[in-house]
Amino acid sequence: MAFGLLGSLPSSSSTTITGGHCWNNKKYVDHSYARYYVTRCSWKKNGKSSMENNIIKTSLENNWTNHYYKGIEPKSTFDKYEKRPLINAVTTESYEPEPQAYNSKIIIESIIHGFDNFRKFSRFYAFMGLVAGSFFSSLLAVDNLSQLFPTFFNGYLQYIVPHFFMHLYIVGLNQLADLEIDKINKPYLPLASGEFSFTNGIITVASFLFLSFGSAWMIGSKPSLLSLLVTFVLMTAYSINLPFLRWKKSTTLTVMAHAIGMTTSFNIAAFMHMKTFVLKKATTYPRSLFLATVVMAIFFAVVAMAKDLPDIEGDKAAGIKTLAVRVGPKRVFWFCVSLLEIAYGAAILIGASSPFLWSKLFTVSAHAILALILWVRANSTDLSSNISLQSFYMFIFKLIYVENIVTLLVR
Repeated sequence: MAFGLLGSLPSSSSTTITGGHCWNNKKYVDHSYARYYVTRCSWKKNGKSSMENNIIKTSLENNWTNHYYKGIEPKSTFDKYEKRPLINAVTTESYEPEPQAYNSKIIIESIIHGFDNFRKFSRFYAFMGLVAGSFFSSLLAVDNLSQLFPTFFNGYLQYIVPHFFMHLYIVGLNQLADLEIDKINKPYLPLASGEFSFTNGIITVASFLFLSFGSAWMIGSKPSLLSLLVTFVLMTAYSINLPFLRWKKSTTLTVMAHAIGMTTSFNIAAFMHMKTFVLKKATTYPRSLFLATVVMAIFFAVVAMAKDLPDIEGDKAAGIKTLAVRVGPKRVFWFCVSLLEIAYGAAILIGASSPFLWSKLFTVSAHAILALILWVRANSTDLSSNISLQSFYMFIFKLIYVENIVTLLVR
């Protein structure tokens, strides 16, 4: 006659122990001693029932004293048994995570993932260049420290907020227009990876454009509105694929769009907004603003060409013949380095003509050091590696940040 105890206990707080052919099988649990008792079962009478009862009794007594029990299962013959270890009888409950904690974790992870996608979409390194340029150009309009707080900071926020929305419009439009190219060059971007749908991308970009012009219109700053309009026209023509547009295909138009658009929004318009709209002063053009305009125009032209260095593969596939595609990355790279060195040379000449000795010494020495750092960094760049070229491109933005600080002390 077959007989056996269950090989495992359920995970719930109640545990059932059964016997083969048992009638009225019952279970009693004494929680203070955590011991399990099984009532006697009535077995079918056959020639071996006494032997079965003795085996069961001996097995249960031995295992209860050790706080666990082993089941007995018959094999092919009655007098051969296989013993199986079971779980500790004291353990009667299983742990299950609380649904509320689990849901909270999912929500937090979703929020973090959403912010990460927005960070990739926004290209904040370019926006930080706008922040640095516009902030230090705005400081050039301040005549004394008493104008800094709260007048200056309130006025600066009025300028940077609409331009932040315009920045999101520009980078978003470029990702929409370059969707197939980015799948090769930048597959981590949300639109290229499929994290953002194309329809949602269009709605998002249009919303940022509306917020940009809407907020600037409510503020009422003419320099800010003019800067937004110039940037909108140039960068839309650069990105969008329509007749007579898609200036990205032309190196000349690309350099012109970036140099004019960035110089206007980063430097000239920021200064004019602070000087005429916020501080209500007459328009003047200091030497420092002239230096910033000349040097930064060269920097932004270099940015327009250097950004294509890591993207040659995708541009070739899309049929876009950038300067890097036509003449090769090595020539474009050293042409960009040469332009930056020329920009530093121009800054040294402008600084040397300053009537103030302290400004002359600082401007000349600072730009000489920056020119040396650039040369060392350029010679350590691996031109066969897209990662190295991308790193050099990001290094140019660091030079832009530093140049905006140096410009403040030019007199």
